[in-house]
Amino acid sequence: MTPKLLVTLDSMRFENTGLHTFGRSLGAELVRQGSDFDISAYTYPTQRGVLGDEVAYLPQRRWHRLLFPQGGRYDLVHFSDQYCRFGPGRVRARTVMTVHDLNQIHEHPAGSAKVARYLRRMTAKIGGVDRVVAISEFVKADILRYFPAARDKVTVIYNGADASFAPAGHRPGHMPPGRFLFTVGMVCPKKNFHVLVPLLRGNDRTLVIAGVVKEDYRQKILQEAARFGVADRVTITGPVSQADKDWYYAHCDAFLFPSLAEGFGLPVLEAMHHGRPVFLSRATSLPEVGGDAACYFDSFEPEHMNAVLAGGMARFAAEDGARRARARAAQFTWEKAAAAYLDLYRQVLAR
Repeated sequence: MTPKLLVTLDSMRFENTGLHTFGRSLGAELVRQGSDFDISAYTYPTQRGVLGDEVAYLPQRRWHRLLFPQGGRYDLVHFSDQYCRFGPGRVRARTVMTVHDLNQIHEHPAGSAKVARYLRRMTAKIGGVDRVVAISEFVKADILRYFPAARDKVTVIYNGADASFAPAGHRPGHMPPGRFLFTVGMVCPKKNFHVLVPLLRGNDRTLVIAGVVKEDYRQKILQEAARFGVADRVTITGPVSQADKDWYYAHCDAFLFPSLAEGFGLPVLEAMHHGRPVFLSRATSLPEVGGDAACYFDSFEPEHMNAVLAGGMARFAAEDGARRARARAAQFTWEKAAAAYLDLYRQVLAR
């Protein structure tokens, strides 16, 4: 009998976020490779059909947090992230959960009430599933640091990265007037985008920041731009289409990602697929993803960042940086990721 698999994709609400890309790309490969599973997807109603017609769709409902009547319908439930509206206690099935990060531990003071609540919730979730997938060795180390009882059930499966390109002749909604630096992601404090503003001093570049915006943090970035006298050269676009994002990757002088809390960092590899110079913070998982094809900021002091940017751009030009970037990105594929997840599903069901 074909095992029934439910994959939760209720975090795919906003396009051009890491969780949306993860769900769409991994889900498509699971459908392509997983002919030995009867696959259903748990999604917001507006996402119905996101994985094609071969998949059954179970719509997300608010009350599923309290009651999930379909919990006994499946043989295996894959919680594709740690944020699903219902948890492992609501299902009668084998369970796998992907943990993308433990960022709240890094974002709030140790010992705070927020961290304590978060750890209690995650203890129940991690303790309640059969297997846990970490998307990087960094995330695995975090899990084992805070939840050592999970040691025997944590597996690392790296994300893939899509190589997509804007159609010929495409023009983005915001067209930079000349040379520009680019970054993308949720515009919020953990992304640390405001430290990029001083890199505009002494040159004619602009800075384009794309992504869902937290208004308080937008104001902080704009205040920094005014303080450094570059307010007219910083653009925060809000969410952009895939084609716009690909255009920005392809045409930017460099992609910069100074994030302070990152479980993986898909935009890093997306930029590398375009053969672009990539500059990252040395925090969390980013060195693991960028490898020696990226350059790293060891601090966020403007002088240091300017020196890293200048030196990295020179090395990129002298050492065939575009080829090295593309080769690094090619190591991470959704085909590999889906094959590893399907093998894990089979192991869990065989227990």
